[in-house]
Amino acid sequence: MKIKIPLEKKTKFREKIEELSGENLFACYQCGRCSGGCPGASQMDMLPNQVMRYIYLGAEEEVLNSKTIWVCASCYMCTQRCPKGVNLTKVMEAARQMYLRKNQDYFSPDNIPQKDREELPTIAMVSCLRKMSS
Repeated sequence: MKIKIPLEKKTKFREKIEELSGENLFACYQCGRCSGGCPGASQMDMLPNQVMRYIYLGAEEEVLNSKTIWVCASCYMCTQRCPKGVNLTKVMEAARQMYLRKNQDYFSPDNIPQKDREELPTIAMVSCLRKMSS
């Protein structure tokens, strides 16, 4: 898959992710340890190290429209495994923030059947809504 993105778009997206996450994306050298230890990798449409690469390439739409940023459980396993100390959890959170700033909710409580809303623990609902809505 070839992605053709103007240089200025690449730089703006990468810089915004770096600003929001506080991480140096150039530190990642694509070793893949983050993906190898990720408990949610089997449910992702692109692996964590691929997200890092796509951000580096400036592929904003591909990253923000992937389900990977939402599947990330923020368990910090990727951060623990990274030999360069890149906190990929913060990068995923920054990507979610960028998506949500477009005022497009990824999740709505209306999508949950009424029966399930009554049975789910309140803390689970609050946590899900905070993570997945603007």
